[in-house]
Amino acid sequence: MNQFDLYGLRQHFQTQRILLCFNGPISRSLIEEIGNALKNYMEAERIEADAVTDVFAIYIEMTQNIRHYATRQGYGETDAAATVVIGTDESGRYVIEAGNRVEPADGEVLTAQVRELAAMDAAELKAAYKKQLRAPRDEAGASGAGLGLIDMARRASAPLVAELKNDEGGQAFFSLRAVVGPRGDD
Repeated sequence: MNQFDLYGLRQHFQTQRILLCFNGPISRSLIEEIGNALKNYMEAERIEADAVTDVFAIYIEMTQNIRHYATRQGYGETDAAATVVIGTDESGRYVIEAGNRVEPADGEVLTAQVRELAAMDAAELKAAYKKQLRAPRDEAGASGAGLGLIDMARRASAPLVAELKNDEGGQAFFSLRAVVGPRGDD
């Protein structure tokens, strides 16, 4: 294993205002441990309770979606890995980003769903949430991007942003970005 320039990495994280970064296989217990560390850090920094709740909820939803998708696909440890970054932007808003390898068709559908939600205002998101809540669940099929994605869009202070990039081996890398905090210039 190569020796890392930890000081350089630390400087990069500080310059980019990264509070937490994870890259690798993600388990239920790891999601919980990182979530607890994130919540404790934000509470220790005396961050407003609503912001702590929103950041934590979005982080949990993103990472659990990644874990559930990898399980449904039967991915091995390498393909089941996630990349998660939580930081702040220039306005002091929290930025939660997570990504994982996906089948290209699944990534395209999810990216389209995110774009659709990003075009909605608060009232439209509330109506979509209520509609999805009342919709019958397909126990045999995958739940897909339903309530959780809409809930993230409702909690975010800016539209969700999704990106899909081609990856090696015929897969794609899907990433999702949510911003929480006072509305500022995007």
